[in-house]
Amino acid sequence: MSRSLVVALIAALAALAAPAAAAPTGTPPPKTEKAAAKAGPGTTAVKSAYETLSGQLKQKAPVGSKEEKDLAAKVTTSVRDFLDIDQLGKRAMVDNWAKLTKVQQDQFQQLLRDLIEENYIRGLRANLNFNVEYVGESPDKDGNIVVATKIKTQRKGRPYTIAIDYVLVKDGDKLRAFDVKTDGVGLVENYRTMFNKIIAKDGFDGLIAKMKKKQAAQGT
Repeated sequence: MSRSLVVALIAALAALAAPAAAAPTGTPPPKTEKAAAKAGPGTTAVKSAYETLSGQLKQKAPVGSKEEKDLAAKVTTSVRDFLDIDQLGKRAMVDNWAKLTKVQQDQFQQLLRDLIEENYIRGLRANLNFNVEYVGESPDKDGNIVVATKIKTQRKGRPYTIAIDYVLVKDGDKLRAFDVKTDGVGLVENYRTMFNKIIAKDGFDGLIAKMKKKQAAQGT
């Protein structure tokens, strides 16, 4: 995945493993700043998901231990509760979705879930130092709730702020995110551009091959 996608995933809810953003070992746990605007249902959902994942990712367990596997399972469940990866994937593949068979659609969705969830699980072995500021929320043109936040961290020892927007949609009795926008550029848009380029050159099988290669690399 491109660095911009990884950065977006880092900022989305919890500390993820990304070499470009990892803080030195021993840094204090991330703190959440007081929200700058009155919290609505969207802000409440994002904050709750962040606090749950943040708490889980701060728990360290021996590498390869049963405790680590149990903790990874909890992180995966928390990610699935909040981030609708299937909806993200379908929207990102909108230009090609109808051309795929049901088997191909399922194969693609499973690989995408595995790749994104693995990013979060890798956060069990990483430390990041950043603050979250909840700026506010508003509806977009499609009626989704957009929750604006700012991630304040450091880059090369200097203060660095990233604007992160979570796009939420109602799913039963809860709000779930299907897109995360970093400085105005969303995962859906970024994935769509990348997937379309690969499919145009190498076909759907080429996309699957690249996703499997990335999956294998993450497992090392």
